[in-house]
Amino acid sequence: MSSSTVLDPKAIAAHVLRHLARAQQRGHLVRLDELARDVRVRKEDVRGIISALHAEGHVDATRMRLTLTGLALAASMRDATLRATRTRRRTAEANVA
Repeated sequence: MSSSTVLDPKAIAAHVLRHLARAQQRGHLVRLDELARDVRVRKEDVRGIISALHAEGHVDATRMRLTLTGLALAASMRDATLRATRTRRRTAEANVA
């Protein structure tokens, strides 16, 4: 048995929401590459999460800003300890002889 690392989209979304809320509160604009670096996932993964949050109405993807529902979600997580963006999954390896 070995383990592999798997991304957790819900955890990434929580980190993205909270990061955008902090930046928005400070009046800063956030670029996709900065957000990916700060959340520590690939830019493509953050883009997918931003698109999903945009479709749900929590993020304005064109402006990289939270909507009112996004702000409410981020505020509800303000003091919470967020899960890691990556989890370990055990995988079975075949013995090769």
